[in-house]
Amino acid sequence: MAVSLGMRISGLLVAGAVAVAVAAFGGDGKGGPDGSGGGGPIVTAGPSGRPPAPASSASPTPRQSPAGAASDVVSPSAAPGTHRTTAPRPSVSPTPSPVDRPLLSPAWLPPGPVSPDADSVPDASSLYDRLRDPAECRTALALVARTPAGPERRLLRGLAEACLAVQGHGGNWDTAAADHTALAGRAATCKDRAAYAVLGALLDFHRLHPHATVPLRTVRGGTPACAFGVAGVDTVRVRPGDTVGIELRGTYFDPAELARYGEVFIGGERLDGPPVIRSRDGDRLVLAAVVPALDGYPRAVDVVVRYGSAEARLPDAFTVVAPAAVPSPEPSSGTPQGVLPLGPLAAHLPRP
Repeated sequence: MAVSLGMRISGLLVAGAVAVAVAAFGGDGKGGPDGSGGGGPIVTAGPSGRPPAPASSASPTPRQSPAGAASDVVSPSAAPGTHRTTAPRPSVSPTPSPVDRPLLSPAWLPPGPVSPDADSVPDASSLYDRLRDPAECRTALALVARTPAGPERRLLRGLAEACLAVQGHGGNWDTAAADHTALAGRAATCKDRAAYAVLGALLDFHRLHPHATVPLRTVRGGTPACAFGVAGVDTVRVRPGDTVGIELRGTYFDPAELARYGEVFIGGERLDGPPVIRSRDGDRLVLAAVVPALDGYPRAVDVVVRYGSAEARLPDAFTVVAPAAVPSPEPSSGTPQGVLPLGPLAAHLPRP
C-alpha cells in the first residue's frame, strides 16, 4: 500500500512539471493565444552548453555611408545593434611586367650649313656635310685620306669610324677614342666643334652599352653648327682708295674657295677681283678690301661678302667721306718746264 501511494505521488510531481513546462513555452506550440508567435520572456533553466546557431548563412549586405567613402557592414558575430565600419579597399594598379625598351640613338651631326664646294675637291667642310648622312660614313672615311693633314682630318676619321661601329657596320672604336683624346681643345672651327661633341657622345654611348648597335638618323632642321657673318671692320671713316679690314666669323666652307670664287660689295659696288685673305684663325677670316669711289659723300655703307649660297652682311659698316682735294701746282717762275737755268755755267759755254 505504502509503495503504491509513493508511486502515485511521484507520478503527480512529474505530470505537474510537464504541465508547467508546456505552459511556459506556449502550451499548444502555436505561440500566444492569438497565434502571433509572440509571448512572454523565454525562461531557461541555464545555459545549454552549445554555441548558438548563426542567424543566417547569407553574406552581409553593405550599406553606403552618407559620405560615400566607406560602408557599414553588419557583423554576423557582433551583438544585435552593433555595426563595424570598414574603409574602402584601395584600387591597386597591376604591376607592369618588365619590357625591353629599344635604346635611343645618340644625336647625330647638326646642319652645317652645307658648303657651296665650288671646286668639288674633298675638304674638311664638305666631308662634314657628307657625314651628315649616316649611310655615307664609309664613303667619307675613304675620302678622309685625300684631305690635307691636320687636326680636322683626324677628327673626321674618328667620327667616321664611330659612325660605322655604332651602327654595326664595322668601324673601329679604339681609333675613334684615340682621335677624340688627341684632339681635346683643338677643334678650331664651328663644324669641328660640332663634330667633336658628337664623337664624344658616341663614345659615351659605347661605354654604357658596349655591345649595342643602333641606327643613326640625319637631323632635320635644328640650329646650324655655324652662324656665318661679318664680325666687324677695322675703321669707321674712310676715303675712296683706302684699304679696310673685314672680319668674318663662322666660315663653314674652305677659305681657299672663297679666295677664288667669292665676292665683296661695299656700298652696293662689287669690288674688282676676288677677296684677299689677310689672316685666318680657325673659322675667322680677315679680308682686305679697297674702298671704291661712290656717289654722294659722306655716306654710310653696307659690307657684303658672298660665296655661292653663303652670304654675310654688316649694315652701316663704316662711312665713306669725300676724297681729299688735289693740291694746286706752285706758280711758274717763267722758265719753261724741262729747261735748266744757265747761271754761272754760261761763261764757260762756247760762244756762237
